[in-house]
Amino acid sequence: MKTGIQATRRLRRATAVSLTAGAVLATGALTAVPAQAVTAPSIVAKGGYAMNNANSSTLFTKSADTRLSTGSTTKIMTAKVVLAQPKLNLDAKVTIQKAYSDYVVKNNASQAHLIVGDKVTVRQLLYGLMLPSGCDAAYALADKFGSGTTRDARVKSFIGKMNSAAKSLGLKNTHFDSFDGIGNGNNYSTPRDLTKIASSAMKNSVFRTIVKTKSYQAKTITKTGSVRTMGTWTNTNTLLGSYKGAIGVKTGSGPQAKYCLVFAATRGTKTVIGTVLASSSVNQRATDATKILNYGFARLG
Repeated sequence: MKTGIQATRRLRRATAVSLTAGAVLATGALTAVPAQAVTAPSIVAKGGYAMNNANSSTLFTKSADTRLSTGSTTKIMTAKVVLAQPKLNLDAKVTIQKAYSDYVVKNNASQAHLIVGDKVTVRQLLYGLMLPSGCDAAYALADKFGSGTTRDARVKSFIGKMNSAAKSLGLKNTHFDSFDGIGNGNNYSTPRDLTKIASSAMKNSVFRTIVKTKSYQAKTITKTGSVRTMGTWTNTNTLLGSYKGAIGVKTGSGPQAKYCLVFAATRGTKTVIGTVLASSSVNQRATDATKILNYGFARLG
């Protein structure tokens, strides 16, 4: 009889543990749900990864080490390299060149609509890089922070710094051949590697501030010295307005890359950071990321 009572108690304890494990953080509050709710979600994206940002422990994987085109999520590394420059002056001014404008027109690329001849600060360029995903801003930053006597040499040098930064993070499946994701066939990373790049970049307070900003309006200096108020730059990361606790990071898209999103969210003391690559649409990449985030927070309890 005693044995039967003990068995019943053990079963009750196991059931309680199971229910606790199945708690899902959908609205910020813990709600006990059946344990199967913690089953890894199915996502449309070809690759996905998420980790606990505090200790880099893996929370979700789907083809996490498969090399894929990254689109504009490349710009996370662009920003990271700029912010790592010694004695960086965020208020230093960069004059916008016609080459930057010609480049975005030629490639039909996303842009910050920077105006030739305007003087724009490095800080403003970083907002133009990360919010509207400006390839013109990316070009300006690569030209400014690369080394060399010609623009081509400076750009090549800057891309070299991006690859050096990837190596210093110990990444084996990442290579950049562009400063913005418009690659020449040799620009790739993986969900795991991109997540690690983003996690490293998020250690910088300026980067963190920029990527969680929903909109920004720059005031630039024109050729004649007057102040130009630019059109508002809106962050392409829709999770910032739709997911509780979202704090970044960067979208990406392209014919080869499809729809990508590097994402991060904080609930209480816990931060989940991750990546989806090659999803099927703007809405689907957000749905994929939301599923992974919910699952990650559920696992962290």
